[in-house]
Amino acid sequence: MAAFRAAVELGCRYLETDVHTTSDGVLLLFHDDTLERVTDGRGRISELTAAEVAAVRIGGLEPVPLFDELMTSFPEVRVNLDVKDWTSVKSLAAGIERHQAHHRVLVASFSDRRRRAVLKLLSSPVASSAGIMTNSLFVVLGPLLPAPWLRRVLRRALRDVHALQVPVRYGAVRVVTAGYVRRAHSLGLVVHVWTINDPAEMRRLLELGVDGIVTDRADLLKQVMQERGEWPGSR
Repeated sequence: MAAFRAAVELGCRYLETDVHTTSDGVLLLFHDDTLERVTDGRGRISELTAAEVAAVRIGGLEPVPLFDELMTSFPEVRVNLDVKDWTSVKSLAAGIERHQAHHRVLVASFSDRRRRAVLKLLSSPVASSAGIMTNSLFVVLGPLLPAPWLRRVLRRALRDVHALQVPVRYGAVRVVTAGYVRRAHSLGLVVHVWTINDPAEMRRLLELGVDGIVTDRADLLKQVMQERGEWPGSR
């Protein structure tokens, strides 16, 4: 929550985080499926109760935040939610419904099946980003097919997709190019690139026309966008 709070205080209106669910159904905001790497606790989150997770500390200081805590603490902020496991499909859908947050969330997952499973449980549509298979098809077929054919071939894969969230590269393959951004925009899709912490790379990507940058250094991104006159209140 300290990181979310710091970003909001900088003026960020969008937050990105991952979700996992405890054995008793409580939705948490945490990247790893186990506690060992960044907390003083041990064990797999899906096998622990919410009370057990509440006793551990991130970096020895911060508790693992709850989804409900984030949504109520920052009611004006929009949240990009990466569904990390199948256990979290029902709990995330229930959380979105509980807070009536359909207008302020984007549901993401590396798995298109898992992402769509969340969407099917919701009473209203939400924004959503493509999984790894759909992204891979777009990267491979995009340079080969004209826009009408690309739209036709990927119609089913992209039927509920609003964003392509990708790294600059997949291994040796450069993903985010001027052509990639242009093709995405021609299909009405926005491009979000992760995870960019270098100001020079942020500038380069913004010049390419990407629509969003995921970063661990919101302070640096703010500086870059202020230079461009694109941060709220910078003009």
